[in-house]
Amino acid sequence: MDEKALVAALRARGETVAAAESLTAGLVCATLARVPGASAVLRGGLVVYATELKTRLAGVDPELLAEHGAVYPEVAAQLALGARERCGATWGLGLTGVAGPAAQDGVAPGTVHIGLAGPPRVSEAGVAEPPDRGGASFVTPGLSGARVAEPPDRGGASFVTVRTLALSGDRDLIRTSSVRAAFALLGEHLA
Repeated sequence: MDEKALVAALRARGETVAAAESLTAGLVCATLARVPGASAVLRGGLVVYATELKTRLAGVDPELLAEHGAVYPEVAAQLALGARERCGATWGLGLTGVAGPAAQDGVAPGTVHIGLAGPPRVSEAGVAEPPDRGGASFVTPGLSGARVAEPPDRGGASFVTVRTLALSGDRDLIRTSSVRAAFALLGEHLA
């Protein structure tokens, strides 16, 4: 889903989005802001390029960063939760990765993790459940070693999904491809 369709879909649903961006350094928010009417859906964003800002601004667990580094799936999950919570948005996107040209902490260029945090889905039985999105892994606090802390005042549980990509190309292509992939991931959940 491109940025125009994403803004239209969010407007139609009366929902909002925010982002915590590392490798894209604000490109997600800047791309959405180019669309007329984006102010109705774009709550804001956190540019957390420096590792310590991931903790200070987005609430990423410092122990997780110390143990695994900034380019790790669970970091993307916590960035998404942090964006959603701190900006008061329906949806939070979190992006972390290596745009290159060199590896970072042993992680190859083109490795990108995109987190999406959103409201729980409710089944017909009234049970909150994450949607089945083919290939996306759901991170639930307390399961599979996940370290996602549920932020307060959510009004119920939220879900987080993380998609990992192996992209190729130069820095600009990796960054713009990451933005498109983040929009596609959110678009799947809006469909």
